[in-house]
Amino acid sequence: MRKIRREDQVIVIAGRDKGKRGEVVRVLDDDRLVVAGVNMVKKHQRANPQANQQGGIVDQEAPIHVSNVAIYNEESDRPDRVGIRMEDGRRVRYFKSDGSLLDPE
Repeated sequence: MRKIRREDQVIVIAGRDKGKRGEVVRVLDDDRLVVAGVNMVKKHQRANPQANQQGGIVDQEAPIHVSNVAIYNEESDRPDRVGIRMEDGRRVRYFKSDGSLLDPE
């Protein structure tokens, strides 16, 4: 079970975009995440007339390492660490600071 999943709100704790907050768009296999609006890079895009795609310089999100982000705790309005424990025979994620469940079901 991963501690950070798609559609989680995270905050960047290290690097060029420190302090920015965004939603996880994609989780990659090599401990990297793509976060909306974070780690923006400029890509030189070649035009593709068959797909009706214009060329030029476009902004896109680059992957960021999972160690540089922390999950955002809305109750405390701060970044927090995530733990995993067993409840009712299933694994659940919880915030380490206050013990509340991350995704109550």
